[in-house]
Amino acid sequence: MKSIDLAYRTLYAELVQRGLDASFETDFSTAGNFVRVPVKGRDYWYFEETRPEKSRRYVGPAENPEIAKRVAAFRQIKDDLRSRRKLISTLTRDTGLAAPDPFTGDVVEALEKAGLFRLRAVLIGTVAFQTYAGYLGVKLPGAALQTGDADFAQFHSVSAEVDDSMPPIIEVLKAIDPTFRQIPHRADAARTTQFENASRYRIEFLTPNRGSDDHADHASPMPPLGGASAQPLCFLDFLIREPVRTVLLHRSGVPVLVPRLSASPSKLIVAARRERSAAAKREKDLHQAGLLVEALDVTRRRNDLAHAFAEAWERGDAWREALRKGLQLLQPDRREMVDLILGKTLDEAQIDLEGFTTRPK
Repeated sequence: MKSIDLAYRTLYAELVQRGLDASFETDFSTAGNFVRVPVKGRDYWYFEETRPEKSRRYVGPAENPEIAKRVAAFRQIKDDLRSRRKLISTLTRDTGLAAPDPFTGDVVEALEKAGLFRLRAVLIGTVAFQTYAGYLGVKLPGAALQTGDADFAQFHSVSAEVDDSMPPIIEVLKAIDPTFRQIPHRADAARTTQFENASRYRIEFLTPNRGSDDHADHASPMPPLGGASAQPLCFLDFLIREPVRTVLLHRSGVPVLVPRLSASPSKLIVAARRERSAAAKREKDLHQAGLLVEALDVTRRRNDLAHAFAEAWERGDAWREALRKGLQLLQPDRREMVDLILGKTLDEAQIDLEGFTTRPK
């Protein structure tokens, strides 16, 4: 696994910060422009958009200082958008960092603008994994970054406590692709945790299930998520606790929340619990788990890795069984690599996990 040059790692960090700084609310889309229009000897500001069709909205007289200030600030925002697009072009062209496919990027961007991450939802799965290369400063194989869906997760406690909501998710998605439809939950037909378009691109919302598997048959209502519910999933709380802020390399950059970098135990557990019919997804989970272990080793973040495995191991018998199974499902060469790194990592952190079978003898 090769590291990315320090100069490009610095560019990525700058892009993340500027993307976060630009996360603000505005009445005007950056896809449009302010235009100065003379009317009967006076100049007035109008806001003009060309998508989906050309339109013009009245803003106010040009001599109004407050409006002039807003127009100037908007120009700075658009200049920064263009600058960030150039940064992304440099990063993807010169370093090989992966950008999401355009459709996935549009989906995540639309949900971000609708307030999904402001409401503390977390992007998970392969789309989130794509962001780790830039964040860690390493090159990840392209095969591990391909996907045909996007998954998001939120704690139910957060959803219940947040006194806010985003627009209806189905409307946000239909603005991207009118063929998106709601998929009724298998047990709660009145609720929706998944959305799908005509091309079978699927979006799913999940929430941690800290109780028994009995709850997995029922969709959990999530008031802030624009009419969407979430599918309860065991072990998910470990993954989305303490997420990190980063950016998806799409257009001018999409600020997102993704699971903490020491997510390898979660990917092993998810792989161990997948049905046999989901063999392709299980292999991807295992491959990504091994890559994360290797990346954290290369970037000298072994301490984070050690404590993540220790925390998962100490959560009880069900967690230990799932971890063991996930580790055994790794291909022999990957399992040997993980064994060596974890053994060294746990020794360095002076962590002794009784019965943890991956430690070298």
